[in-house]
Amino acid sequence: MYRILLVDDEILVRDAIKENIDWKSMDCQLVGDCENGKQAADFVKSHPVDIVLTDILMPYMDGMELSHFLHDNYPEIVIVIFSGFGEFEYAKKAIQYNVSEYMLKPVTAMELREVIGKMKEKVDLQRKEKKKIESLTKTSQDYHKNALVIRSKAIESLVSCTRDVQESLEELSGMGINLEAASYRVALFDMDLFSDIHQIDMEKRQESALMAFVLFNVADEIVTDRNAGIAYQEGNNRVCILFMGNRSREFSREIQEICQEIQKKVKEVIGIEASAGIGGWVRNPGDTIQSHNQAEKAIELRYLLGGNLLIDTETLNPERSISLQQPLSDMVDGIKKGNEAEMNQALSIMKSEIKKARVDKSQACVCLQMILRHAGSCWEALSSENEDLFHKREILMGQVTEQKTFKEAFKMAEDYVHEVFERCSSLNSSSGQKQAVLAMEYIRQHYNEPELGLNDICSYLNIGTSYFSTIFKEATGGTFLEFLSKTRMEKAKELLEQTALKNYEIAEKVGFSDPHYFGISFKKMTGKTPTEYAREKRSL
Repeated sequence: MYRILLVDDEILVRDAIKENIDWKSMDCQLVGDCENGKQAADFVKSHPVDIVLTDILMPYMDGMELSHFLHDNYPEIVIVIFSGFGEFEYAKKAIQYNVSEYMLKPVTAMELREVIGKMKEKVDLQRKEKKKIESLTKTSQDYHKNALVIRSKAIESLVSCTRDVQESLEELSGMGINLEAASYRVALFDMDLFSDIHQIDMEKRQESALMAFVLFNVADEIVTDRNAGIAYQEGNNRVCILFMGNRSREFSREIQEICQEIQKKVKEVIGIEASAGIGGWVRNPGDTIQSHNQAEKAIELRYLLGGNLLIDTETLNPERSISLQQPLSDMVDGIKKGNEAEMNQALSIMKSEIKKARVDKSQACVCLQMILRHAGSCWEALSSENEDLFHKREILMGQVTEQKTFKEAFKMAEDYVHEVFERCSSLNSSSGQKQAVLAMEYIRQHYNEPELGLNDICSYLNIGTSYFSTIFKEATGGTFLEFLSKTRMEKAKELLEQTALKNYEIAEKVGFSDPHYFGISFKKMTGKTPTEYAREKRSL
């Protein structure tokens, strides 16, 4: 039987719904009807309710406020909101309160029966989930009362070296556990859903210990059947296996098969994927911490490679250094030439190289920031209007470090590169515009040459001076000399702010053979002499 509460400030609406629905045939009971949210909130405090059907606009407490109250205090109650046409978008904001359905007034009996049918299914699902959690909770509580907890703690202390090795071995011996073997390996299992690669709510996090218990049971059963070692829980969320036996190719293969079997069985039982790392071989129980640390490091590759991993550190290729210089150069060339295929290939190579190098998260983020910088520099080199993309790049530099997986972080960097490509391609859409862009880039590369002049640019572009002057002014709003002077002065300001170079040295570096003329030009543009400017900026 499904218990339903009706809430509407119009008595005619309430009466119509009560009389036109055959509640009994739907296995439902209308346990109450209230004229506002305040009455409904008081009602559910003393009466069990499965489904609430509520209007949106009511006195004292409206449907939104009631939904908020139920969400915070009775999250198991399923909510359906009625609303008039003008209130519909407002009602949809109640999604944050887990409202399951929105119905537009007037509501027909047929529509209401269909919605109630769907809500019954949702109630059934919630009841099933609640029963599962209660069952797991009881099983977990029983488990924590028995000796398996003591066993897990003792083995964890041995492997983590938090106690004297001999003391741990003696304690385990007292439990009838003999750890004598030729060699040892540690495998570590961690459920992907509860790891750092997923964003989960508090309710799910509370389930993690229960799910870890299921993982432990599966691992313990399989490892015991194979007589390959012993399983133990590490903290609340992880499960480890201490494998014991001869160091042989056959046993190593069997260890991988056992881990795969555990992953498969856990997925079947609770629908959750677990990643596993297998550490290297050691000869003594006191050295198992080395194998454990290797297994833990292997698990960290989830950031790069995603979940459901099985990483055997004995079969991994040695770590290698990573160099992105060539693909970064190719990416920049692709952007500047408008060659999207070349740019995409360079991105694909960099993504593959970062993964192959098995770098940690911080190193991977440094690589992504390099990609962002190089892409942004393309736009800065080709356009004087770069504030928006520059600002976006600075924001992304931080955001890529906050992503849960490399896949998500790389996608952000990749999207930015494509945006830069589109902007640059748009800039190069006409022949004249493209030549003006090439001219600006040439000036930025050769501004420090005192003899740089209009003829040099025109020779480089193979066009006439008159035509060049026209297209350049259309693109920049100014003349060649104005752009050259601005470029030189911007560089001069940078050197005055960041270095202790003399004025004549700076003049030479920005393309002025006459330091006196440099000083005159600088004051004309900035209103200050180079010395005044430097003194002001360096004192800040």
